[in-house]
Parts: sequence; structure tokens; C-alpha cells
Amino acid sequence: MRITHLGHAAVLVETPGMRVLVDPGNLSDEWHGLTDLDAILITHLHPDHVDPAQAPALVAANPQARVLVEPGVLDAVDLGRGEAITADTRVELGGLSVAAVGGLHAVIHRDIPRIGNVGLVFSAEGEPTFFHPGDALAAVPSGVDVLAVPAYGPWAAMKETVDFAREVGASQGFLIHDGLLNERGLSLVFNRVRDMTPCALTDLRGKGAWTPA
Repeated sequence: MRITHLGHAAVLVETPGMRVLVDPGNLSDEWHGLTDLDAILITHLHPDHVDPAQAPALVAANPQARVLVEPGVLDAVDLGRGEAITADTRVELGGLSVAAVGGLHAVIHRDIPRIGNVGLVFSAEGEPTFFHPGDALAAVPSGVDVLAVPAYGPWAAMKETVDFAREVGASQGFLIHDGLLNERGLSLVFNRVRDMTPCALTDLRGKGAWTPA
């Protein structure tokens, strides 16, 4: 498995014969122009996870790709096409299996209605299991080897992030959801998660494809 962090929540997952993009949002442009994708997956409808201005062009440029999205995305964003993926379901993409977990976005404020969110667990024979949680820390799937750790959001505090990484128990990981942090903020979160959890973090920003050990 090769993993490329394409800014904020956007992640490219590659296994032999499969190229899958997760969360092409508007806080990153590194995913613009990608082709030869086998699937495009979207955890929820917020624009930092699916850019309503640019994502339709991505879908059009990848006519062979399955477009699997949290159900609320279908009504909120005109992608041209898409299939709903709901919590507690599994989709097979060639030899890559994707399990959807959770179901609800984390609470931002009690006065803001909650929307849907599906975390995505990627697994394949002979490959590490990778978990992208979207914008929620409530679902804690078992057997995760590599964790995408949300660095910051208006819905999470440091104590919740650390506890989440501890509960998942992945041995390796990297920060996502970092588009609202400056360099000092990123360093603070990186060091805390690294020092307080079993998750050995790798900084993937600008590093290209990474193959977990």
C-alpha cells in the first residue's frame, strides 16, 4: 500500500491495480488534475472534504472511477454521478475492501445540526489496514495499522485527538485535517500525538507516496 497526503483531508491510497482518492476538498489543490483513479470516496458533505467547484471536474476526468459518498453528499453537491455508502456497509474495489463506519459527524456545537459522516477502513490481503475517519472520532475500528489523525477541527480538542489515537491503537500514522493550522500548531499536535500515543507519526506533507512499514 502506498499513501499520499494531498493536503488537508485529501488522501490517495494505492494498492496493486487500485488508485483511490479520499476527500477532494477545497483546502487543497494537490489533487486537481488527477486521472486514472479507480474510485473517489467522500466521507461527508463539508466543502473541505468535497469541493463543490472542482470535484465535478475530477469526477468527469475519471469516467471509469466509482464515486462512493456519504448519502448527504448526493443532495448537497452536483458531482454528476455517485453511489451512497452508508455506515456498517462494505464495498469491494478489486482486491481492496472498504468498510464504512460511524455515521455521524462530530458535534461542532449543540446549536449546529449534525450531518452524516462515514469513516473509511481500507484493507487488502498482504497490506496494512488504513483508517481515514473523516470528521469524527467516535468510531474505533479494530485491527487498524495506519491511522490518518485529524490534526485540528472546530469539533475536536487535543484531549480527544490523543484519546482517539490511543483507542485505535495503530502503530503508524500521519496527520490530516491540517489546513487550519500554522506550522507551530502542526508541530504541537504532531509532538503530542507522537509522544502520548502508540502511533508513530510520519510527516507526509510534500513527501509524495509513502509505503508504511
